Amino acid sequence: MRANLTTFMALRYALGRFGGARRNGATGATSVGSLALAGLIISIAVLVFVMSVVNGFERELRERLLNVLPHITATSQRGMPITELGDLVLANNSGLVAVAPILRSSGLIAANGAVRATQITGIDDAYASVSALGDFMVSGQLADIHRSKFGLVLGGRLADQLNLQVGDDAVLLLPDQRVSIAGALPRQKRFSVVGIFRSQSQLDSSGIFISLDDAQRLLRLPGRVHGVQGRLQDFFASGSASQYLYQRFAASDLRVRSWMAEFGTLYQAISVQKATLFLLFSLLIAVAAFNLVSGLIMIVEQRRGDIAILRSMGASRLQVLALFCMLGTLLGVVGTLAGVAAGLGLGWLLPALVNGASALFQYDLMSQYFISYLPVQVLPQDVLIISALSIGATLLASLYPAWRAMGLMPSRVLANE
Repeated sequence: MRANLTTFMALRYALGRFGGARRNGATGATSVGSLALAGLIISIAVLVFVMSVVNGFERELRERLLNVLPHITATSQRGMPITELGDLVLANNSGLVAVAPILRSSGLIAANGAVRATQITGIDDAYASVSALGDFMVSGQLADIHRSKFGLVLGGRLADQLNLQVGDDAVLLLPDQRVSIAGALPRQKRFSVVGIFRSQSQLDSSGIFISLDDAQRLLRLPGRVHGVQGRLQDFFASGSASQYLYQRFAASDLRVRSWMAEFGTLYQAISVQKATLFLLFSLLIAVAAFNLVSGLIMIVEQRRGDIAILRSMGASRLQVLALFCMLGTLLGVVGTLAGVAAGLGLGWLLPALVNGASALFQYDLMSQYFISYLPVQVLPQDVLIISALSIGATLLASLYPAWRAMGLMPSRVLANE
């Protein structure tokens, strides 16, 4: 019964109606409390949204980028006989679980009156064991490049820029020059588009894949490859794999490069940024929560008479303490629920706005990142931690005003009324 009475009284205070909330300057307490509550809601909303975006980037880097891109690459510009790869043994201590031979060349692709720079990679069937690129095909299949002579697969954004679809023809131009009657000309070959992928990564803008056989013919490197790409059992443990590949291949210009060299700094930055932003906005939540102290203290001062009447009617000091602690907790719950809802709303709305703005202004706002959209992933544990932090901070913030209210002497207060 007493607990129900305490909850009821706290709700009356929270709604601003107990004891005449509209009289004698009570509007000041309401204003202070409203501003503090608004600050709490905004801080929670921003923290939920920011953490969701950081989680999204981390997920995309881990699940999409590290699935599409091979974890480690060993290449030699002079090339090496493909026979050297025939007896390549994946040692238990190498950290590698799969490897695939590749031939690479930068070049141009021309189609429908447009020309774009591209990175051409020749692959064989083993490539499916080191990259999940085939899972991101939107037209055709990655394996189709092995079924037809001079077929290619290219990224979706590159296909859009060249207005290409499956079945269309495009010309690949390589920087290696040959001399003709007209002078020095780039090497070129007409290919047929057999597939298009959309991995939402940088490959979509410049990646072209052809069969290893076609690459060897195009680059005039029969029976040779530039190196191998591999997949790691633990993509953070590239050291042992690098050492193994250096020992395995004797090429003097061998270069081993892991995904960490290109994206490791970004991955670490995301992790550090996540911790930093959580700490920063947690402090803002704490500040906003403790700003409620001012509003609660003003309520205590303006309702001294009401508190004295409660005490005179038999309410104990602990009941008064519980009343204002309950009031602070209720404000924390309301602010937390509103803040989480606003943060989830931002997470749903802002990516759509970013995509709309990119389409409207014909500019990719995410061009500086490895993906073309704003990723958002809401983790329930993050929401629970933020909610517990917010409610706990408001409860702690309400202890001092509750202690002041508990210490009021009814006889002195009523004598001065």
